[in-house]
Amino acid sequence: MAKRSAGILMYRRGAAVIELLLVHPGGPFWTSKDHGAWSIPKGEHDAEEEPLACAIREFAEELGSAPQAVDAGAFLELGELVQPSRKVITAFAVEGDFDPAKLKPNPFEMEWPLKSGRKQSFPEVDRGTKREKRFNLGNPPSSIACLRHSATSSGRVIGRPQRILADGVTANLPFP
Repeated sequence: MAKRSAGILMYRRGAAVIELLLVHPGGPFWTSKDHGAWSIPKGEHDAEEEPLACAIREFAEELGSAPQAVDAGAFLELGELVQPSRKVITAFAVEGDFDPAKLKPNPFEMEWPLKSGRKQSFPEVDRGTKREKRFNLGNPPSSIACLRHSATSSGRVIGRPQRILADGVTANLPFP
């Protein structure tokens, strides 16, 4: 059975832009990697756990704070993506505001350097950014259309261009 993950794309509306919250994975393998590494906060779940429950849990673990949405109806399911590794990722969107400077991620332990026998602790994510997406709001598209467009096309990140999901995904996301 394929591994499954779920994550949340948090967005904030501005006058002519939508900002998307992305995170960079922590740990020694990602220290000098930027291109293709930025992602939505996400994590694995088993068959018994609901994808939305997993996405909310992982958001809180990786950022140090749960999304402010008060009920499940505030989350928009964006669809699923099957990665080349056959892992299936379910993505949700929620409107909210989070300051990437206030990240308080949970740590994880791993043997580092490899084969050294020493365990070291690293943050799950080491930084966050807000990615701006511009839309022609003279004839405003629906929020759903904006977010699906955001998840399927490249945009502008202050710094370097990134993809929405990492884990080896280099193509645009095929959300409907």
